[in-house]
Amino acid sequence: MARPRKPLLSRERIVETARALVDAEGLAAVSTRRLAAELGVSGPSLYNHFRTKDEILEAVADSVSAQVDLSMFEAADERDWRTALHDWAVSYRAALTLHPNIVPVLAGGPGRRPAGLRLADAVFGAMVDAGWPAGQATSIGALMRYFIMGSALGSFAGGFVDDETAYDPADYPHLGQAHLLAERQQKIDERAFETGLRALLDGLALQYAQVAAPTA
Repeated sequence: MARPRKPLLSRERIVETARALVDAEGLAAVSTRRLAAELGVSGPSLYNHFRTKDEILEAVADSVSAQVDLSMFEAADERDWRTALHDWAVSYRAALTLHPNIVPVLAGGPGRRPAGLRLADAVFGAMVDAGWPAGQATSIGALMRYFIMGSALGSFAGGFVDDETAYDPADYPHLGQAHLLAERQQKIDERAFETGLRALLDGLALQYAQVAAPTA
């Protein structure tokens, strides 16, 4: 009886395996030797698809960027610029929340990554089309990126321990309930993100009335 054939090695398999490894153990866990072992192949076979470990991590980062919804920036979509930015930011954060360990690579900018460049192009183009000056549109893309990635780098609520004795009222008179934050982490962090996002968009709306050119 013939042995079952191993799935052919491909860029997609390598990226999927590397992404799972980054998700589970962090960036430091990724090496060509470890990936080869996970894939059941010899180390040199990876070099037929990627020259270095850094190239693999770049591809993993781009695979996460590709998960972000960009449909709100399409010409046929009727959402205004503010709603589009809001919905895109929520989608972007959701993708990063699923893969927080890759954020440091994404934070370095899109470089030559196709999905990352499509993302940047979509945001910039939509803002210019909405009437924002090109310089302001660039700044909007940058500040949104800072805000979204910053929110994904760590959890505010998760930074407190669930031990009420850690927050003695004599030392921290206003942290008497801080030990309850960790168990409500997701709700608190999502609410904080939404609060900050709406405040950011409110500020942009004030600027828009002053600097934006009328659109056809």
